Amino acid sequence: MKEFAVNIIGLSNKAHLFNYNLGKGFFEKYGTETISDGRFDVEVTLDKKETFIEVDFKISGQAALVCDRTLEPFDFPITETRKMVFKFGEEAAEISDEIVIITRDQDSIDLGQYLYEFIALAIPMKRLHPRFANEAESEQSLIYSTSNDEEEKKENEEIDPRWEKLKKLK
Repeated sequence: MKEFAVNIIGLSNKAHLFNYNLGKGFFEKYGTETISDGRFDVEVTLDKKETFIEVDFKISGQAALVCDRTLEPFDFPITETRKMVFKFGEEAAEISDEIVIITRDQDSIDLGQYLYEFIALAIPMKRLHPRFANEAESEQSLIYSTSNDEEEKKENEEIDPRWEKLKKLK
């Protein structure tokens, strides 16, 4: 989307501030697999330097989700702060989640895809209505053990004293 594409060639080497309001239309354009609706205010600070561009994202708002347990819709609050670094290099590549190499002739950066990914990553795997929040925290987690219970019982049993004296003969 052109709305979220920032022309980096025309920017001077200093900090620039961009504000966005995201709604249902934004999620329809970037994908509705994880999240299909929400209201977010985004503040992007793009600090252009000679060899790299540092981008700070501050996202706050509410995602419209559906409870996995009751299928009841609810608003999930999200407050995210993320940082990305775009370094100038010979060929475009993604080094890590926070570092991307771009070429010097690239004229713009599409911030929309990053915004969508940051919001999608802030949504929990288990989507529970807020009234179930205390329940989710108190659930017992299952712990798996690789030891054999029979072996532990044998070790804990007391050894017959006659066998104990035979072991000493060795």
